[in-house]
Amino acid sequence: MSQPQRVNPNADAILARLLGLHPKKIDLSLGRTQDLLAALGNPEMSLPPVIHVAGTNGKGSTIAFMRAILEASGARVHVYTSPHLVRFNERIRLGGQIVDDEALSDALARCERANAGNPITFFEITTAAAFLLFSETPADYLLLEVGLGGRFDSTNVIDQPVLTVVTPVSIDHPEFLGTSIDKIAFEKAGILKRNVPAIFAAQNEAALSVLEREAARLHAPILVGAQDFMVREEHGRLIYEDEHGLLDLPLPRLSGRHQHLNAATAIAALRCLIPDLPADAIERGLGNVVWPARLQRLAKGQLADIAPAGAEIWLDGGHNVDGGRVLGEAMADFEDRLTRPLILVCGTLTSKDTAGFLRHFKGLAQEMIAVPIHGEHAGRSAEEVADMAREVGLQAASCTGVSEALGYLAARAWPVAPRILITGSLYLAGEVLALDGTVLL
Repeated sequence: MSQPQRVNPNADAILARLLGLHPKKIDLSLGRTQDLLAALGNPEMSLPPVIHVAGTNGKGSTIAFMRAILEASGARVHVYTSPHLVRFNERIRLGGQIVDDEALSDALARCERANAGNPITFFEITTAAAFLLFSETPADYLLLEVGLGGRFDSTNVIDQPVLTVVTPVSIDHPEFLGTSIDKIAFEKAGILKRNVPAIFAAQNEAALSVLEREAARLHAPILVGAQDFMVREEHGRLIYEDEHGLLDLPLPRLSGRHQHLNAATAIAALRCLIPDLPADAIERGLGNVVWPARLQRLAKGQLADIAPAGAEIWLDGGHNVDGGRVLGEAMADFEDRLTRPLILVCGTLTSKDTAGFLRHFKGLAQEMIAVPIHGEHAGRSAEEVADMAREVGLQAASCTGVSEALGYLAARAWPVAPRILITGSLYLAGEVLALDGTVLL
């Protein structure tokens, strides 16, 4: 059989065309994806062993931990995550490397031809392109992140993953997934498969009840965080324990106590799949893990030059109520270690519970500077975000952008250099990284 002719149009131009193939940005369904994959020869049936990950918060971090540990063990790993921060290519890692422009352009062009102009969402057709790339490049594992929900997410065309993982479930995207934890957990549980082991991060009672019920219906063996595997910090070390024994590990490179829980979920998943996984691979993975815009320190670059002298600048894409909670806890921990005035720089989307997110910083943050999110995303105006901050008891001002906010802060006299947290949206985080000239590898 002759190989398909390679074409190399500009990937950005193809991505722009694909955005126009469906009137809705999000329309949860499996049918359109299945039809396109059939036209492509069903590449989803020729993938490496798949670990499928759903959840509200912590999906990307848990995948980052699994990737780092697997790669430290010598495994070759594909990864699919979303959204991207700066460039679309970030969503697809082939054997450890972000997909290059030529391979991406070729896969997108092949999917565009096979789809023949039929209605399909951007996420559906780009997921098909990712599967095409994963099927044609050898690897030991594919770490596959759900885009939204689980049951009707395009990634759920995978019938037989080797493992499923559900990170903490909380309220997010209520317009698509429902307004209660049990409804959202039911959608996340849609990735569970009959007789396939499932790992559940520690969950609230309502979510766990639904997940356990669905797992029992499918006869899926489960391991549950805080029950079947535990983690704690002790004397500056991470102590992990499960049925295989206890591990005394270094603290993970990713900051925040919530990352201890994400690391534990990743370790539990991999020890379930690979019982003889070397402890030194876990140690090295925790030390090597990288996941941008998750309490990422911006210690140098354009923004650090604009900010008040000596300021700590942290970037996090947290955007929902539970994300606000874990970020508030992380800032309180930072304050316990080193006292500095905390300033938030925040921009949010109109679909998010901005007041619920910001409420967790009352009593922690000295001030909040609201900024808009630029581009095509449906962001709140800076003035609207500032008003919501005031409603929950925060002192607030507004600026036209992050650079302006940092310059506004730099114009003041600071007896102690501030700790600045830029947060509220992954889209804002991407804007910041692009502004700072960060290259994501």
